[in-house]
Amino acid sequence: MAGVRGAVEGWPKAILRLEGAAALAVAGALFRIEGGSGILFAALILLPDIALAAYLAGPKIGAIVYNAVHTTIGPLLLSAAGYASGRALIIQIGMVWLAHVGLDRLLGFGLKYADRFASTHLGILQATK
Repeated sequence: MAGVRGAVEGWPKAILRLEGAAALAVAGALFRIEGGSGILFAALILLPDIALAAYLAGPKIGAIVYNAVHTTIGPLLLSAAGYASGRALIIQIGMVWLAHVGLDRLLGFGLKYADRFASTHLGILQATK
């Protein structure tokens, strides 16, 4: 995609979006296996987007905070802690968080570059062109 340094193009971009779909599906299934309710899922699925508020401090801070919350690292570590402690609610929260990250990738919302909100590793966000 022209205009975004480092943006993924072609088949690799399609694969990353399919990975997002897979993360969403597996996280949703594990959430249900761990006894999660649809109400809890609905209540939490958009919670990671609170990180967008960091853009009020500028695009660099916004990108750092957004990316920290929109990688698989946090939800996987949280879920592992839940499994280690035997706490289903912690696992469920981690799985909703992972589902959110997967949904974002599926929809084409990539990790952000610091120049502006619309610049992502999956290209320029279409709605902001």
